[in-house]
Amino acid sequence: MEAIKMSGSSFTQKALLFTVLCLPLGAAVAAPVSPFVAMAGTWSGGGVLSTSDGQQEQLRCRATYNVAGSGEQLRLNLRCASPSYNFDLASDVEYRGGAISGSWSEASRNASGTLSGRASGDHVQAAARGDSFSASLSLTTRGGRQTVSIQPQGTNITSVSLALSRR
Repeated sequence: MEAIKMSGSSFTQKALLFTVLCLPLGAAVAAPVSPFVAMAGTWSGGGVLSTSDGQQEQLRCRATYNVAGSGEQLRLNLRCASPSYNFDLASDVEYRGGAISGSWSEASRNASGTLSGRASGDHVQAAARGDSFSASLSLTTRGGRQTVSIQPQGTNITSVSLALSRR
């Protein structure tokens, strides 16, 4: 029995050492990783813009994602063009523990507003709101491929679907 018995201070020291060794691992698992890191760089591709009268137009797009800090800040520039539509979207977004928030502006229509939503893993789900415009946005990044779906409200554009590749 004597060999199994530990002194109080020896047990406390071993428990403290075990706790210290486990803390970095536990902290790394608990902190969500920003999805912005995988988005960094320049992307291009195309997609389809659908309108309320049933028309569809092919889009050509180019996106640039500038990621700052440890991936918590993102600056997006997205330019798309079709035969009838052009849009030039910019946004500044912040990531904090799964939540995203920020602002957006669209230069060709002189529109702007706020952006809020959630991000987890490779997926971002957000809502954009402005004085005369709102839209839901879904974005998924997997390796060198990215899909973007935008569902505007209050406009003749009913949806925008994009497939982009890293350049």
